[in-house]
Amino acid sequence: QVQLVESGGGLVQAGGSLRLSCAASGRTFSRYGMGWFRQAPGKEREFVAAISWIGGSTYYADSVKGRFTISRDNAKNTLYLQMNSLKPEDTAVYYCAAHQGIVVVTTPTSYDYWGQGTQVTVSS
Repeated sequence: QVQLVESGGGLVQAGGSLRLSCAASGRTFSRYGMGWFRQAPGKEREFVAAISWIGGSTYYADSVKGRFTISRDNAKNTLYLQMNSLKPEDTAVYYCAAHQGIVVVTTPTSYDYWGQGTQVTVSS
């Protein structure tokens, strides 16, 4: 069992930056591939970024490529999402998730554990 708690969300103007954190507890964090997803009101949950269990591989949705950076610190059991050049369309609840695999995966159903989410609102 892995428990995930996101933090760092908030209100920011377009063009601004935020860094989300996801603190993990429970089983060995380094053995899990991690991902960030987001869900806007009335929309399905969508993939944002993913990172392999040792951080060697990352993958991004086209909509955030070049603006967002996913990283992890296995010593601190923490996953990060640095978000730059934010746009109003980035407004959503952001979730971190963990899966028991060594490859990068992008589908929500592949993930075993989820956090409660943190709200990100980007004003125009």
